[in-house]
Amino acid sequence: MDLSIITVTWNSEEQISTQLKSARQGAVNLDIEQHVIDNGSKDNTVDIVKKQFPDVHLIVNKVGKGFGGGNRQGAEASSPDVRYYLFLNPDMKVEKGSLDTFVAWMDKHPDVGIASPKLIDEHGKLNMDATPRRFPRVWEQVAVILKIPHVFPAVLHKYMMKGIDADIEQDVDTVRGSFMLMRKEMVDKLGWSWDPRYFIWYEDVDICREAKRLGYRVVHTPIISATDYIGQSFKKRDTLWKQKNFTKSMLTYFKKWEPWYMWMWIALFRPVGIAMAWGSDMFHKK
Repeated sequence: MDLSIITVTWNSEEQISTQLKSARQGAVNLDIEQHVIDNGSKDNTVDIVKKQFPDVHLIVNKVGKGFGGGNRQGAEASSPDVRYYLFLNPDMKVEKGSLDTFVAWMDKHPDVGIASPKLIDEHGKLNMDATPRRFPRVWEQVAVILKIPHVFPAVLHKYMMKGIDADIEQDVDTVRGSFMLMRKEMVDKLGWSWDPRYFIWYEDVDICREAKRLGYRVVHTPIISATDYIGQSFKKRDTLWKQKNFTKSMLTYFKKWEPWYMWMWIALFRPVGIAMAWGSDMFHKK
C-alpha cells in the first residue's frame, strides 16, 4: 500500500465531497486507501460519505476526539504495510496526478519525515495563512494571546516567515497539518502519529519538532500545489471556544518542550486571553 489518506471532519458537508473526489484523482497510479474520521458532526457529513463514497473507511465518533485524536485513529486503522500517511483536511482540494508526483518525490528523499506542498487559495495565489512557520517562542505566543499583532503585526514576522519564497524547496521548522505527508517509518519509530496530549492546535507543530528530534527533515516543496480553503469548520466555533482550546494546547506544547520558567508566562496570560475572548463574544451577541 503506497498511501493512506486520512481526513478528520466536523460539520464539513460543504467540502468533503470535493475533497474526497480530488484526492482520488490526485492518485492516478498509487495504491491508496481513504479514511474519514468524523468528530460528531451535526450536519450531513456522515451521510454524504456513506452514500457517495461507500468504499471510504468511515469512523464515526459520537464524542469528538479532536484533530490529533481523529488523525491518530485514522493512522491506527490504516493498512499495516502502508508506506506513507497523508493527513488532509476536508477543506483541501488536490490536483489530478499530484499525489503520484509527491509520493515519487518522497521516495527520492528518504531523510524527509514530513513534507508539505505549496498551498494556494481558490484564486491560485499563495495562501499566506498556510505557509510554513518557525517554531514558536514564548514571547511571540504571549503577544498572540494579548492580540498585540493586531496593532503591531511586525512582531510576528519572523515567526510567520514573512516574505518566504514558497516557490523554493526548503527545509523549515514546521508545516501546516492541513496537508501533511508523513513517512510511516518515522511514525513507527516515534510510536504514534500525533501526540495524544493535544486536542486541537499545536499538534502539527509538535510532530514536526518530534521529526527533527529523530533526525528527519521537515520540508516545504513546491513540486506540487494544493488549494487550502482554511478553517471552514472553525468558522462555526465561537471565539471563546477557540481561545480556550488554542491556549490550552499552547500551554501543553511549551510544558513539553520548555522549562517551567518559560511556560509560566503562557499560564499567567492565558486567563487574560480567555477573558478577552469572552468579552468579544458578548459584544457580538449584543
